Amino acid sequence: MIEVKKNIINLNQKRCIGCFACEVHCKTNNDLPVGPRFCRIIADDGDVVGGTPRTVFSFMPCFHCDSPWCVTACPTGAMQKRAKDGIVFIDQSLCIGCRLCTLACPWGAPQWNSETRTVMKCDHCRERVDKGLKPACVTKCTAHALEWLAVDVAVDVSGETVRP
Repeated sequence: MIEVKKNIINLNQKRCIGCFACEVHCKTNNDLPVGPRFCRIIADDGDVVGGTPRTVFSFMPCFHCDSPWCVTACPTGAMQKRAKDGIVFIDQSLCIGCRLCTLACPWGAPQWNSETRTVMKCDHCRERVDKGLKPACVTKCTAHALEWLAVDVAVDVSGETVRP
């Protein structure tokens, strides 16, 4: 059993104002074409407070699952998970555009790029993370509702995450 640091993006729902700055900056930072979105803000009806309805916002990025089905589904090994921090990413040189990963992911994280005819997904801006920076969506959240948090995860030698 080894301890591994895994980073997650946490949303403080009380701070989120639904401005979509995270989505815009993600698309800009990743040079995404029309269509694919690596993260989504979802608006839901909340409680009525003092006679005023409140909207509650949820943030939906790739969750970089402990045992990602998208990685298992990929026939070429293009979809990979980094051992050092759990970031799930795509090696574009290996992606054949079969879309099996998109079918396997229950969250819809892998996105089809019709221009390149390959799949793309959130990789927590791993180039930024490797330089000690936070993902683009976190840095541009105007309400400071998104947090980049490090959590400890126990992993056995097979690479499977163990829940305490």
